[in-house]
Amino acid sequence: MTKSMIFQVGAVVMAALIILILSSAYVVYQSEQAIVLQFGEPVRVVREAGLKFKVPFVQNVIFYDARLLNLDPPAQEVVLNDKKRLDVDSFTRYKIIDPLKFYKTVRTEIQARSKLAEIVNSSLRKVLGRVTLTELLSEQRTQIMNDISATVKKDAEAIGVSVADVRIRRADLPIEVMQAINDRMKTERQRDAKEFRAKGQQEAQNIRAKADKEATIIVAEAEKNAQIIRGEGDKEAVRLWNETVGQDVGFYDFYRSLTAYRQSLSSDDTSLVLSPDSDFLKYFKNSKGLN
Repeated sequence: MTKSMIFQVGAVVMAALIILILSSAYVVYQSEQAIVLQFGEPVRVVREAGLKFKVPFVQNVIFYDARLLNLDPPAQEVVLNDKKRLDVDSFTRYKIIDPLKFYKTVRTEIQARSKLAEIVNSSLRKVLGRVTLTELLSEQRTQIMNDISATVKKDAEAIGVSVADVRIRRADLPIEVMQAINDRMKTERQRDAKEFRAKGQQEAQNIRAKADKEATIIVAEAEKNAQIIRGEGDKEAVRLWNETVGQDVGFYDFYRSLTAYRQSLSSDDTSLVLSPDSDFLKYFKNSKGLN
């Protein structure tokens, strides 16, 4: 065997060794865990990070994430115990803790996420179906979330997954329900506004009637007092007049005649037909009223 042939054989052997080593070696990173399969059957679980070896061409390796993962399924409609419907948007944090059970039940992480989403949705419906909207919005919300997490954790163990937490990000009423509620609230507010307006109008009428009554009483009292004062004034005027007339009867007669002249002759178009010897004109003849 020549040197060239020996070199070729050595190169082939070296290449075969390299291929053999590469086929038997694999690396498990810190964020991973692995299962070694032999003819499709799991033979061991590898959790420690580092360079590992397997039987080439006979065994193969499946890697799973060892970190805390997030599941964010689409919002789903849930019917509560009081027949209220809610669109519930939740999220879940989980971790693969049993790769062997995980492989036997769901095989891949995609199928696991789908299975876990079913578990979360089922737990949400089961727990929320026993509570009312008022309870969900009250201090009982924490206990309700704990019940949901406990149910999910228990069911998730069957696929080798540990659920760290389940939380409801948002719970909204469906659009058609919200529209119906808004319409009902609008109708109720309009009814309340009409009632308040009617009560206000009634109160205004009562206040107006009371004010009119008080005004009438005040005016009547004022007129009564005015009449009393006017009567007292007239009484005093008569008393003074009588005293004055008693002192000079002739002056009183003269004053009455002047008053009659003023009232009868105050208008430009007044016409009087009198006899020359009428008593009405007696003071026109002399200041003493003598004929």
